[in-house]
Amino acid sequence: MEMPPVGASAAVTMEVTLMFGWIWTIIVGAFIGWIASLIMKTDAQQGCLMNIGIGVVGALIANLVGSTVFPSAAAAGTASVMGIVWGVIGAVVLIAILKALKVLK
Repeated sequence: MEMPPVGASAAVTMEVTLMFGWIWTIIVGAFIGWIASLIMKTDAQQGCLMNIGIGVVGALIANLVGSTVFPSAAAAGTASVMGIVWGVIGAVVLIAILKALKVLK
């Protein structure tokens, strides 16, 4: 049995890690978006894809804006308790902006 070159094995490991990173981002983003939609009472008009998008973008907003004032906000969007809390805060702010722009009711 022939063994693959060492570099090829490292490349496959990196690809698998990146794939699971994206999957984890989608799962955590969906959870954050869903919680935020329940808080803002927009759950009925948002589907799964909207929850994922709002969760991921909300966590990004919380990470970028919040981390300058609150260092714990740098964890926004991670699977830690503080990461989910900051992600939900960012997603709630995003939903409020979307409501003000009449994108959501």
